[in-house]
Amino acid sequence: MSRPEKTKKIGKVFLVGAGPGDPGMLTIRGWEALSLADVVVHDRLVGKGIIESLPAGKKIIDVGKWPRRPGLGQDEINRILIAEALLGFKVVRLKGGDPFVFGRGGEEAIALAESGIPFEIVPGVTSAIAGPASAGIPVTHRGYATSFTVVTASEDASNQGSSVNWEHIASGNQTIVILMGSKQIGDITKRLIKGGRSIDTPAAVIQSATLPTQ
Repeated sequence: MSRPEKTKKIGKVFLVGAGPGDPGMLTIRGWEALSLADVVVHDRLVGKGIIESLPAGKKIIDVGKWPRRPGLGQDEINRILIAEALLGFKVVRLKGGDPFVFGRGGEEAIALAESGIPFEIVPGVTSAIAGPASAGIPVTHRGYATSFTVVTASEDASNQGSSVNWEHIASGNQTIVILMGSKQIGDITKRLIKGGRSIDTPAAVIQSATLPTQ
């Protein structure tokens, strides 16, 4: 009778939110996951200081998407996570902000679950809140805003067929936090005003939030 082959141990993937940029805003659990990792797969928006502080010997894979440059698609990123985990490695998927706020962390979690790969979600500080806060702007404030909306401007705001209903978002007095909106600020502003938002509404544009270059 032949002996059964030893089953190779599968690794684990940590889906980690790196926060808005300042390395000090990465959570303790996030740092713990990075210390355990054999492989770190990171996005472009992860703070440079976090990557530079990683101990030598870890395999670093940059899968960041750059404007107007070809980059890895989500299916290929999923394949990398699965392949590295099947080799028995502990893998950190390091994402700017929080992995579940416009970070496609949900898609990666589904792919890992369907492949039988153990994984852990490590929430991060989202720039949607940390960005305004770092500029002294609370997203809620008694008497001014009792709620807030977070929306991505990755779609063309001038396109009436966009999945973002800017006119609906404009209603009410809630704070509107727009991520990745600098290139479309003109079209977004027009649609918010069309939806009823006052032209006197206070507004701020924040770049490189929480970093020395903010």
